[in-house]
Amino acid sequence: MKSPVVLLGIGEMGGVFARGLLRAGYPVYPVTREDDIATAAHELPAPALVLVAVAEKDLHPLLEQIPLAWQTRLGLLQNELLPRDWEQYGFLNPTVISVWFEKKPGQEAKVLIPSPVFGPKAGLLVEGLGAISIPARVVNSAADMLRELVIKNVYIVTTNCAGLVTGGTVSELWSNHRELAEAVAREVIQIQESLTGQSFPPEDLIQGMVTAFDGDPDHGCMGRSAPARLQRALEQADAAGLAVPRLREIAARQAQ
Repeated sequence: MKSPVVLLGIGEMGGVFARGLLRAGYPVYPVTREDDIATAAHELPAPALVLVAVAEKDLHPLLEQIPLAWQTRLGLLQNELLPRDWEQYGFLNPTVISVWFEKKPGQEAKVLIPSPVFGPKAGLLVEGLGAISIPARVVNSAADMLRELVIKNVYIVTTNCAGLVTGGTVSELWSNHRELAEAVAREVIQIQESLTGQSFPPEDLIQGMVTAFDGDPDHGCMGRSAPARLQRALEQADAAGLAVPRLREIAARQAQ
């Protein structure tokens, strides 16, 4: 029998991973809000992977509680995820996946593009998702994975923030409001560079964003989190001393 996987968070996204891992033959042990995480780690101290699949707002409160036995076995997935999110807790080599499929209640998972994965258990996640026909791919290095995380962040923050102005779908944003989309994306890239301490070729990241647009042209730009994403982007820009005039213009329009 294959080694078990602990799943922290059993919502829509966690359910997708649970189904895939079970189909691939991995026992899955869910840990919910009602469970004591220290007790769970004592009962199962050496799983193959501890996959954190909680909501955005719950990520850091949960990472603060990860028991020592599980700290070298983590798998992470989250919107706007960057190395600083796990390094501040001393987690140096987690398995990280940039999820490029959407799961809504009552619907099957919808794939935009294959999800990149890096880390000690990357193959396990690729195997699990492949068992339910969701494509994923192992990337070659931490630097490559950082690029993938930043592309996803540029996609999310750009579409959400520009979508506050345009509404509509990502294909409409790119076809009808390209100047706005590119200007916002370049400002988001500046923010990502400040958060990572790295430089990225803007055209490369924008092309990665457009590739995701092509994967699901009808994907809506503006989710419920769009105002919060804009506010967070501005706070990050302020902390880095960045001007980001288009993002500030969008915020001013929202305040009217």
